[in-house]
Amino acid sequence: MPSLSAFLKSLILLTVFAFIGGGLFLYSGFYPIGADTPHHPVTYWALETLRERSIARVAKNIDVPADLDSSDRLLAGGADYNDMCAGCHLKPGKLESDFTIGLYPSPPNLNLPEDEHAHSHGPSDSNTNAIKRQFWIIKHGIKASGMPAWGPTHSDERIWNMVAFLQRLPTLSKDQYQILTARGDVEGTHEH
Repeated sequence: MPSLSAFLKSLILLTVFAFIGGGLFLYSGFYPIGADTPHHPVTYWALETLRERSIARVAKNIDVPADLDSSDRLLAGGADYNDMCAGCHLKPGKLESDFTIGLYPSPPNLNLPEDEHAHSHGPSDSNTNAIKRQFWIIKHGIKASGMPAWGPTHSDERIWNMVAFLQRLPTLSKDQYQILTARGDVEGTHEH
């Protein structure tokens, strides 16, 4: 039976070789980094898991406003969604855009119900957790995904308005979308 000392030496040696091998791989330039080449399934799984667990951890203590379903929030959030989000996340009647085709991973089509837009958030994601998650993502963005952080230029109130709109978006027709996204207040478009 090998001694504990021999086991620890082997473990340390294996760790050193793993770091050296990882460093050589990073500096080799062999990993395909282009957005038109999908990740290896293991890499994709690791990145998706890291993203989802991180967002779940940081979003769990967010307080959701009681008036999230108000018509004022819906109208204000619709105009912002149309201006800032529809190019990537689409609108009723639009199945793709240059962004959805060219970004990897492609942004979810938020016109579709959550269980249909091919971006899993875990089987136990309640509606309240999904709402908290949406707020956090809009406010902070997601590194290396094309999703910007709107928090530095938009108030929490304005972000909650977009979240309110997202709750209704999958049920809207093209005409309803057009009505709800019309911007009536030009001055409100430049809030910082």
